[in-house]
Amino acid sequence: MLEFKDISLHYGASQILYDISMTAEVGKVCCLMGTNGVGKTSLLKVLSGTHPQSGGSYKLNGEEVAGSKAHILAAKGIGYVPQGRDVFPLMTIQENLETGFACLPKDEHEVPDHIFELFPVLKQMINRRGGDLSGGQQQQLAIARALITKPKLLLLDEPTEGIQPNIITQIGEVISHLRDEGNMAIILVEQYFDFAYDLADKFYAMRRGKIVLDGSKDEVEKEKLREAVSV
Repeated sequence: MLEFKDISLHYGASQILYDISMTAEVGKVCCLMGTNGVGKTSLLKVLSGTHPQSGGSYKLNGEEVAGSKAHILAAKGIGYVPQGRDVFPLMTIQENLETGFACLPKDEHEVPDHIFELFPVLKQMINRRGGDLSGGQQQQLAIARALITKPKLLLLDEPTEGIQPNIITQIGEVISHLRDEGNMAIILVEQYFDFAYDLADKFYAMRRGKIVLDGSKDEVEKEKLREAVSV
């Protein structure tokens, strides 16, 4: 379980996040929503260790991990799929997947069969370079690479952005499957409202670096949520 309280973040003299508090439970999808520029990606950068927070508590399964570097958090079970995917364009699919081995003991350096069950196209194109893939295929590769690390918490930043509809459907099915397996907590940052609403168990709506609405799907009215995350 992830729990953080009163997280703040500055870029230089500018404050981006203001006392953000959230929880994410294993076996559930927690969706963070809001328009561009409200701080969603900045929050995921804090959670992944790619940008240090300015203040607040950050606990993973009860352990305080605030201030830990990205490689430390990855080894503790934080899997991060950034906006833009960040696949290595000159490396093959196989080589991209193997970069996830850095977080694992040497005896676990193998690509599990279930990765290719979730993303069959990756097996079919295993020797294709990352830069030669379509946007949707790169997104599948980025998610698969994060899963190689066996995350306890999976962070997904705009996984539907620029993706063709059939692959959006496939990615939604993968997220549902991972949730139902009950081995990880998932935080999904997403602006595609219907996609997010269908998947999420809990919602947090952000505006200007603050949480303005939160609750489970049973607690939050759909239209109030839509209004909270609209311009």
